[in-house]
Amino acid sequence: MLAKRNRFIYSFLVITVMILGLSTRRFSIYLPDWINLYLGDALWALMIFFLLGLLFRAGDTRWVAVGALLFSFSIEISQLYHSQWIDSLRMTRIGGLVLGYGFLWSDLVSYTVGIGSGVLIERLILKPNFKRR
Repeated sequence: MLAKRNRFIYSFLVITVMILGLSTRRFSIYLPDWINLYLGDALWALMIFFLLGLLFRAGDTRWVAVGALLFSFSIEISQLYHSQWIDSLRMTRIGGLVLGYGFLWSDLVSYTVGIGSGVLIERLILKPNFKRR
């Protein structure tokens, strides 16, 4: 039998990381510039990692991480494409938060750090608590 991720814990983690990520924008005037530049993107990728962990509860950690990296990198690379329909979608609040506005190489590094943090959290803290089902 495969160990499965706890739905409650991963739902809580997704919501908590989402709130932290939105808070970095809300309270950006109180944070150092380097945090404003990178932390929001790292938290966004961490949220994607936990969300995929929630959706693929029995999936291996490395495959969840690869999926999160592919999704995050795809969103970032899609920012190189500009057309009226997608740019107008990006101008909405939710569209801007999900799709972003412009391609940055540093975002790819931030995503990797965020997902790497998720892997460490899962393997060092959460994995011992996985329940067998």
